[in-house]
Amino acid sequence: MSNMYAIKDHSFENQLYINRIVVAFIAIILLTSGLITRLVYLQIVGHEHYSLLAKDNSIKIVPLIPTRGMIYDRHGKVLAENTPSYRLEVIPEQIKNMDDTLLRLQKLLDISNEEIDQFQKLRKRQKRFASTPLLLSMSDEELAKFAVVRPYFPGVDIHTQLVRHYPYSDLAAHVVGYVGRINEAELKELPIAEYRGSSHIGKLGIERSYENELHGKTGYAEIETNVQARLLNTLNEVNPDPGANLYLTLDIDLQKTAYDALAGFNGAVVAIDIKTGGVLAFVSRPGFDPNPFVVGIANEDYQDLQSSENQPLYNRALRGLYPPGSTIKPFIALAGLENAAINPEQKLYCPGYYQIPGVTHKYRDWKKGGHGSVDLNQAITESCDVYFYRLAATLGIDNMYSFLQKFGFGEKTGIDLMGEKSGLLPSREWKREQKNQAWYPGETLITGIGQGYLQVTPVQLARATATLANKGKVVTPFLVNKIVNVQGTRPGVESGNNIIPLTPSNVNSVIDAMINVVHSAHGTAKGINKDISYQIAGKTGTAQVMGIKQGAKYNENNIDFKFRDHALFVSFAPANDPKIAVAVVVENGGHGGSVAAPIAGQVIKQFLQENNEN
Repeated sequence: MSNMYAIKDHSFENQLYINRIVVAFIAIILLTSGLITRLVYLQIVGHEHYSLLAKDNSIKIVPLIPTRGMIYDRHGKVLAENTPSYRLEVIPEQIKNMDDTLLRLQKLLDISNEEIDQFQKLRKRQKRFASTPLLLSMSDEELAKFAVVRPYFPGVDIHTQLVRHYPYSDLAAHVVGYVGRINEAELKELPIAEYRGSSHIGKLGIERSYENELHGKTGYAEIETNVQARLLNTLNEVNPDPGANLYLTLDIDLQKTAYDALAGFNGAVVAIDIKTGGVLAFVSRPGFDPNPFVVGIANEDYQDLQSSENQPLYNRALRGLYPPGSTIKPFIALAGLENAAINPEQKLYCPGYYQIPGVTHKYRDWKKGGHGSVDLNQAITESCDVYFYRLAATLGIDNMYSFLQKFGFGEKTGIDLMGEKSGLLPSREWKREQKNQAWYPGETLITGIGQGYLQVTPVQLARATATLANKGKVVTPFLVNKIVNVQGTRPGVESGNNIIPLTPSNVNSVIDAMINVVHSAHGTAKGINKDISYQIAGKTGTAQVMGIKQGAKYNENNIDFKFRDHALFVSFAPANDPKIAVAVVVENGGHGGSVAAPIAGQVIKQFLQENNEN
């Protein structure tokens, strides 16, 4: 009761009230000071920085994609072009029921589930008001179908774009290559500024090797946008530089002749301009149509290509590895002459087989009864194996290796295409490193006739043949002759000036024998010397695909086709003033003289006729 009536301490309460006012006043002063300081910073000190940020919020940089450069053959025929294509695009914001719209479009235009999935992934990464492609390339029938019902599909429309097109389809697929959509791995490697907005990149062939030149330089536009990122106004534009046009050394008509001549077989044909190194024909058969890869090939179709027994995606001319067979003999013969292991007039006896002293195994000649006594000319003309077994044994693997290496065997030619293989030129060191084994004398013998570990690519064989025709002057094969862009014209690849020091009389002895291969009565390619006014120097080859047991007889009619011998032929013409060198490999073709040589003969005849050489 007494506490209820206690006297209040007014002075204490007054002091407490004043203290609270002072604290509140100080807090107000501090907060106001902070606000003023911040305003001063924003308006004066940080004005430039925040002004730029504000501008960035309203101004966007939009890439302007350059037009991809064209690719032409040596006569100006178009090998890769940009053609107008129509694609179906959807603006999600304008569609009330997306699932229903997609279902109706799918029934109308037969759109695959794969294309629907691709569209769904793409639209999730874009603004709702952005136009998103559903079909990348519409046929005339699809255009007509959609045009009729266009009013019933608000938010769906047709847009035009340039799409890469290859008019010669499979004929030049392995040379020209193709472009395809940029994948995630490539996106990480590409320069962001140059490929922002680009959707395609070279995947194979010239398209890949010369991507930087063909792509061009990306431009940009500065556009003003609102807070929803909608376009309000274009403030500035820097136009893109179109990609460079490439003019190849390739002759597409010659390419067709070679491709058609291979009909019925898998294989490769490479023809080279002997004087420059320019590639005139570069055939790998079978080929494939590169056009579906541009818009996105169906998975089922791609799997068919991948799993095909004929391997149409494999570039045989660039990457195919084959035993050269007897096409190596002119080079072995020249090695023997240059190393004084043999002279042109010296004769060696061929009984139909050769035996290493003290060894029972017989290394057989292709001619069962043998060739008798043969000199170098006859050995090359009739392709006597025993002569080259003996010569290889005399030379030894070390001399053979060092000489063949000068002609580019066992190394890449340097052609301006990515993915080239180097072949295999075996040596003692190679076998010790790769197989941890010593080199055996028998391996030297079979290397001398182009078998065993020795492997070459068709382009490598063509380069070596051109070098022989040039009497030691080495040319580098190349495809791009000139590059034309907005800055002007510049050459593509220039061939080197490397020269192999050779004795002219030795080279002439070998070339004379190669002429007899085609033009003598006993030549293994005499069937192609009809109706021509010039001479062809050549050498046939037959390369074993599977081994044959000692004493067994090879009969191709009793062997599965895929195990039959490969047929090869190397040649150049005119023999007295060479212009063109040709290498032909026909898989499982059997005999070089009857199968491969006629193909080279057609290519040579057409080229010389077109260039008024006969």
